[in-house]
Amino acid sequence: MWQPNNFQWWLLVIVALLIVVVWPPSEGTSLAVKFVNWSVDPRNRLPVLPDQLALGLGDDPDAVAAHDLQTQQYDALYLKGGWTRRRLELKVARDPIDPSTERQLLTAIGVLTAFVVWRRAGGNNTPGSGL
Repeated sequence: MWQPNNFQWWLLVIVALLIVVVWPPSEGTSLAVKFVNWSVDPRNRLPVLPDQLALGLGDDPDAVAAHDLQTQQYDALYLKGGWTRRRLELKVARDPIDPSTERQLLTAIGVLTAFVVWRRAGGNNTPGSGL
């Protein structure tokens, strides 16, 4: 019976871990995207661009002032450019592909990797060698 060699085991383990880390859940983001979001702002100090002011809150001066202040803080950091701008963008990044498509692609990568490892090992076993 065929047994993968050391390199093949490592290849299978790395691809399997990659699939687990990148696999999108039914709701939210994958572990990889969560790690990126956290790594650019581990202390959660960067502001995020606020949503549009809710209907009816335009008459509340305190809500408008708080919204404007958060927008000004975000814009001031965004205008600095460079790494600061990239951090602001990565803090709110989402999975780049639709989750159902991403799952299909990751499944295909896993199956193809297993097939390639199995086929590559098939040439090493000769009939009558007892392997």
